[in-house]
Amino acid sequence: MKIYLLSVSGRLYSTQRLFNEASRRGHYIRIVDHTQCSIFFDKEKPKIFFNREDITGRADAIIPRIGASFTEQGVSIVNQFEKNGVYNIANSTGILRSRNKLFTMQHMVKNNIPIPKTLYSKNNNTLKDQLDLLTGNQYIIKFLEGTHGLGVMLAESKKSAISIIETMQSLNKPILIQEFIKESKGEDIRAYVVGDKVVASIKRSCGDNDFRSNVHRGGSTSVIKLTEKEHEIAVKTAQCLGLDVAGIDLIRSNDGPLVIEANSSAGLEGIEKATKVNIAGEIIKLIEKKVQG
Repeated sequence: MKIYLLSVSGRLYSTQRLFNEASRRGHYIRIVDHTQCSIFFDKEKPKIFFNREDITGRADAIIPRIGASFTEQGVSIVNQFEKNGVYNIANSTGILRSRNKLFTMQHMVKNNIPIPKTLYSKNNNTLKDQLDLLTGNQYIIKFLEGTHGLGVMLAESKKSAISIIETMQSLNKPILIQEFIKESKGEDIRAYVVGDKVVASIKRSCGDNDFRSNVHRGGSTSVIKLTEKEHEIAVKTAQCLGLDVAGIDLIRSNDGPLVIEANSSAGLEGIEKATKVNIAGEIIKLIEKKVQG
């Protein structure tokens, strides 16, 4: 089987792990920098070039590792591979849905995925009243796009929330406002979905003086066993977004598990090292199943 691994660098942990696992299982795998790819259209089948090389029709599957900074260009390349009939673990529509938190929320609600109460508004005239729709007097404020906990703020009061929101709106930064789930205690769960199952899960706890549990923000990790409901919700979320492989982030609330985010290019390093699960190998096995039957 021939696999293209779309990544800007072969030195990244996740890229190396996927490359090594595919090679170990006897597959040809090649790292292709999607930022160096182009598409040529004429009356024939569109061609995909990597630098000056025509790579159209040479892959059975692709593994997109598209960074947030390259979403538009990366998705265009991924979409063309799809249209050319190449299997893809994270389709282009799914990547777009997961990159914009508003789109993610809209799609999850449509598919009955439980989420925290969330408000999106750019109308300052109704904002103060609408904040009362959210439970409590603390609020999570998020940029629509952002990773590793960047662009996520905690407002300790309604007054503070309004000040932050007005500042962001003056900078033309669209945001989401969510209720703060106190009982989550600054912890969330990363469930790594591959196909129709969660292959690994960890609990992420916030670092000192920070409410965000992202490892990149100094948080710690520990292995956790999901409940049957959490497993079901994580898989359903990935599937409804169109992602065969995804990192789904949940929090535990008094009303049950709530999904707060989905990641179409979730990193492997933290969760593989914490759980000792060969997630890269599970991803390659899924590709074998999808392509080879």
